[in-house]
Amino acid sequence: MDNNIIVFPEIDKLKASIQKLKIEISMLILERDELLYDECKNIEMAYMLAFGALEYKVFEKECLYLRLKRKIQMIQSKINRQEQVNMSEIDQLLDIEFVTYQYQLDEKLNQLNAAIDRSNGEVLSEEDFVTLKKMYRTIVKALHPDLNTNATDEEVKLFHNAVQAYETGDLRTIELIYTLIADKDNSIEMDSKLIINEEERLIQKVQSLKVEIDEIKSKFPYTMKSIISDKVKIEDRKTSLQQMLVQFEEVISIYLRKIAEY
Repeated sequence: MDNNIIVFPEIDKLKASIQKLKIEISMLILERDELLYDECKNIEMAYMLAFGALEYKVFEKECLYLRLKRKIQMIQSKINRQEQVNMSEIDQLLDIEFVTYQYQLDEKLNQLNAAIDRSNGEVLSEEDFVTLKKMYRTIVKALHPDLNTNATDEEVKLFHNAVQAYETGDLRTIELIYTLIADKDNSIEMDSKLIINEEERLIQKVQSLKVEIDEIKSKFPYTMKSIISDKVKIEDRKTSLQQMLVQFEEVISIYLRKIAEY
């Protein structure tokens, strides 16, 4: 007897298991997307508005400190080799060496600007946000490629549009896509030989989503959640950044005087 052939009632049990797994997957996808596109963005916004300007200044001073330290090393190396010190030439070399730091500074400024833009944007009411989530969950169940392996290219494109709309809180687009798929029937009669493979695929997807959610929660900005919700921790973090700023400024002053002596 072929081991891949399943007889009733095992088929019904597997079909029921597959349906439960699909529901669990849709809930996990919704949880992940809420984390990525709503909660984490709000945490990052609050964090950047609280600390972004100070962190930018600290990193800017740190870059200058490192540049001046490197400049002194290059000058001293020239002197040790009894070579002529050309400050303009050294500065050009430093521009090349520190291009990555400038890129990181620009990125920090972009993050701060994004936080300001988000804080000034339109915010959905609690009622509209609940509606958005409910409709999005239905869209996920109907269109997500992991739940619908027979999805057409146009349906996949429609799903990506839904993800983008959910990310930006575009309730109007979500409502439009929801209307398109509200009556979509995803029930598919599967060959009994494929049912076990489908169940295994969905089990693996559940596990991978759980891992993905755990990873999101283990990284910035989610790890800053406890800080931005605690006024004492906010003030402590600001004090720490201000102290770092003062320390960098003191060392920078020392390095500038040293360079002026050459």
